[in-house]
Amino acid sequence: MNKRKNKESTLLLTKEQAGASRKWFVLDAKGKTLGRFASEVAVILRGKHKTTYTPHVDGGDGVIIINAEHICVTGNKEVQKNYIYNTGYVGGLREIPLNVMRGRKPQFILEHAIKGMMPDNRLTSLQLKRLRVFAGDKHDMDAQKPIAVEIN
Repeated sequence: MNKRKNKESTLLLTKEQAGASRKWFVLDAKGKTLGRFASEVAVILRGKHKTTYTPHVDGGDGVIIINAEHICVTGNKEVQKNYIYNTGYVGGLREIPLNVMRGRKPQFILEHAIKGMMPDNRLTSLQLKRLRVFAGDKHDMDAQKPIAVEIN
């Protein structure tokens, strides 16, 4: 840790200190609202939940999400929300409704929402590498010794 000269000095986290203090958390998405849950995960990935938050240093923690297929949405989003992409060919605009995407790739729904909650800067791609999303209630990340956390 840096030596503080007086009370008004600010403690800035270094890259080495951030790597040493990194933890992994397991979050259960069952019954959670998509946007609210995604914003909380983005806060953890960025490290804003820590008192040592430094904007220009990647000090966030890793997040493992289980039960992604049981994430909830409010209103009529289940049938009205579309995921849009283009194949690259003429007339190749494709739209996939949320309920179809839930059947095909339930992990993508959460990954897409969390990525949308992150800022557009150089650290975002590094922080998103520490996001793991699993459709069921099992994960293979036991080597990281994850801590189970409940988010309301």
